[in-house]
Amino acid sequence: MSAEKTREKEKVSVPTHVAVIMDGNGRWAAERGLPRLAGHKAGAEAVTRCLRAAVARGVDYLTLYAFSSENWSREPQEVSDLTSLMRYYLRHKIAGLHQEGVRIRFIGDLSRFDSGLRVELDRAEKLTSKNTRITLLLALSYGGRGDIVQAAQRLALSVQRGEMAAEQITELEFSQHLWTSGVPDPDVVVRTSGEYRLSNFLLWQSAYAELVFLDVFWPDFNERHFAAVLDHYARRERRFGVRPSA
Repeated sequence: MSAEKTREKEKVSVPTHVAVIMDGNGRWAAERGLPRLAGHKAGAEAVTRCLRAAVARGVDYLTLYAFSSENWSREPQEVSDLTSLMRYYLRHKIAGLHQEGVRIRFIGDLSRFDSGLRVELDRAEKLTSKNTRITLLLALSYGGRGDIVQAAQRLALSVQRGEMAAEQITELEFSQHLWTSGVPDPDVVVRTSGEYRLSNFLLWQSAYAELVFLDVFWPDFNERHFAAVLDHYARRERRFGVRPSA
């Protein structure tokens, strides 16, 4: 990031990393008498608006909770619809995002997807890996508890192999084994649809994040809502457990 951009971000209190729990697609569709797939398609359009707003405001990282580990337990048809929607956007939208300088990363237990989809996910990451305008993290088959468990397992193996001692496992070391390794923790976590919970999203990473809950279904999310999130963030004092100075 340039020094000029850093100074501008500090002046307007723009968060470096915004994470969003995109909730309400199904209820949005139900209110309109539409199938759930219509809600997911409308939600995908809201992703475009959110990403555009994040870029315009100078946010460096945007993480979207697109498909949770718990979503696998939904009706098979809905799971199939969701994965088909993923394939469509991977095939038809990634090139445009690449041209706009968006770097894409996928976090989660991607091994649960079929090999064909995993190939497309890998291709999208490699294509956009050098982009620097903004990093878009899409949480797919993601669960915060699973993220912590897999990090603990990897560290346990390192200790078992004699590559490190248990005493060397610090919070920093642990963070480097999470799926978000190399990404700063979110400054603010947003949830739409009027629900007030994290739902197993970035549990470790959100320890000191500001939480913003919006009473709007995700398909209706737009640039005005993103601006409201940044306004909430700018008005909060982040102390990280330390008393403010007198």
